[in-house]
Amino acid sequence: MSMRDLAKAVRENAHAPYSNFKVGAAIKTASGTVYQGCNVENVAYPEGICAEAGAIAAMCAAGERAIAEVYVIAGSDEPVPPCGGCRQKIAEFAGGDVVVTLATVGGKELAMTVGELLPGAFDASFMSGA
Repeated sequence: MSMRDLAKAVRENAHAPYSNFKVGAAIKTASGTVYQGCNVENVAYPEGICAEAGAIAAMCAAGERAIAEVYVIAGSDEPVPPCGGCRQKIAEFAGGDVVVTLATVGGKELAMTVGELLPGAFDASFMSGA
């Protein structure tokens, strides 16, 4: 299955009873393995989980740490970028040149790099003086 097919399939498993805004994500690692995630809402809104974060958690649980590609799909009219927190989470495991494809169920796609999504990312180099 393609990254699009995997993200679209897992999107159907999203738990979005409050917003009705389902999101699916597929993350391919340097090894070629793909991990999927979907958003999981909670009635206490800040406690929800984004699709990208779920896929990253699955990747880490499997012992992998290097993202090679990201594909995110949502049921919107235009491609929706990851939230700020997920941009930072992606940047933790992906270089600035890694491609993140933002897509709609209807077929629109927009490819950007992690560096374009999160210019000036906070990284471990800022911690060296601590």
